[in-house]
Amino acid sequence: MRLKKTSKRAQSTMHELNITPLLDLVFVLLVIFIITTPQMMNNLEMTLPSSKPPPPSKEKPKINRINVAANGQITLNELKVTPDELKADLKAMKASDPDVKVVVKGADEADYQNMVAVLDVLQQLDITKVGLATE
Repeated sequence: MRLKKTSKRAQSTMHELNITPLLDLVFVLLVIFIITTPQMMNNLEMTLPSSKPPPPSKEKPKINRINVAANGQITLNELKVTPDELKADLKAMKASDPDVKVVVKGADEADYQNMVAVLDVLQQLDITKVGLATE
């Protein structure tokens, strides 16, 4: 009967490390970070309205009214003006109050060219708070 030779190496313990459980742990941690990171990044700064009313304003804002009649007559705060006078008056108003508010109202039969001329004057003077009134 012949005996098999066994080497010392075959009987020794395994020197290799089993990394399968370690990889499972790493993947679980990766999934947790992937899920929680977007929730941490989506912080929105919001100012919610409060339940108390805003403080009453001390004075009403001054609103200048420009009317364009059907015949082309332009009025600024009920005073008849020409387009050049309108520009000069609005320029003076803007000098005293840079936040001039204007409402432009045109008659139904008014020529559009007259309305465009008034809006052009407002644009030249850089008056941006303009409203258009309708009936």
